Amino acid sequence: MSNKSKNNDVGNSTSSKAKAVQRGAVIVERAISELRSGRPVAIRSGRTYAIAAGIEALDTGFAEQLWRNAKQTPRLVLAAPRLRRLGLDRKLDGAFAMPTIDFTRIENLSFETGARFDAPVAKLGKLDAAALELTRLAFILPAIVTVQASSAFVASLDLIEVEPADIHRYIDDRVVSLKIVSRARVPLEDGVESEFVVFRGGQGLRDQVAVIVGKPDHAEPVSVRLHSACLTGDLFGSMKCDCGDQLRHTVKFMAENGGGVLLYLDQEGRGNGLSNKIRAYRLQAEGFDTYDADEIIGFDHDQRRFDFAAQMLVQLGISQVRVLTNNPEKMAALENAGIQIVADQRIIGRLNDHNIRYLTSKRDRAGHFIDANIDEALAANIEKPAG
Repeated sequence: MSNKSKNNDVGNSTSSKAKAVQRGAVIVERAISELRSGRPVAIRSGRTYAIAAGIEALDTGFAEQLWRNAKQTPRLVLAAPRLRRLGLDRKLDGAFAMPTIDFTRIENLSFETGARFDAPVAKLGKLDAAALELTRLAFILPAIVTVQASSAFVASLDLIEVEPADIHRYIDDRVVSLKIVSRARVPLEDGVESEFVVFRGGQGLRDQVAVIVGKPDHAEPVSVRLHSACLTGDLFGSMKCDCGDQLRHTVKFMAENGGGVLLYLDQEGRGNGLSNKIRAYRLQAEGFDTYDADEIIGFDHDQRRFDFAAQMLVQLGISQVRVLTNNPEKMAALENAGIQIVADQRIIGRLNDHNIRYLTSKRDRAGHFIDANIDEALAANIEKPAG
């Protein structure tokens, strides 16, 4: 075979592989959409199929269909944080056998505050694990019923079929798939010389925004803040957090100090999604702190990823930063992605009766760099970032 023929074969093989990866990503995105819409999906590995249905949308009629056509005992798949709240000493996700349709049991095990485990918990196979990962990508409650079924039954339901490998590849590929799709000057109240640069990508192909305040000099370290979207705080001025203050203080600080870049990331509720964030707020009203509330509904302390934020900086031509944050995880993520941090400084919001416990929890349980004497530091009603 000639070298030219060999090169053509390699090129065709690479092209076919790229197309297969692209098809897989499209299927994953459709599966995410199906789950968010309350419809089940099928997870497939070879000739083995598991139908996955989120508990938020599981109704009696469909449950009867699933149980009647199950090849094995249906399972309720739960995340490790929820299992710990049920009294199990576990670091891994797991599943309860569900031999009969029992919605009360499903709800108790999935999210009731006083529930305790009532049966042994099994390790997850790859189909169950993939189904649970899809719930996280879809920002729905991480509690899902899985039922092994025949290919004929799956086909009769006309379900989206997705493979575990495509789900894992999708998560990794979202970082490198970021691209700028639009940009324009948008004068802000505290930073008239500002430009919005919109990227498409990250988890769930959401739009991520880089707000360039002023004209930062890329030859010098650029002031940067990674700010996760907070609808309640940023837009409505919620007093339960310090997000709105941090957002506005950042823009003002950058405008007055040589410019900077604010990365506004669509990762509401520490990556849990808006609906789950509001569920956690209800639990906080019952006396749980922010991290315990998240654990009760099945989430770890922080579901966010910041690697794609580093990719945004790279595409903007920024490699050295002065980062405005109280969160050590953000700094670690930037450094791990090759961004050089030459300095960091705190950015503190105002204290009020509604957010003091939240801020204390962030300091004590997540290691946020908030002054050791939080009462004294925040009672000063700081209006600008502290150096």
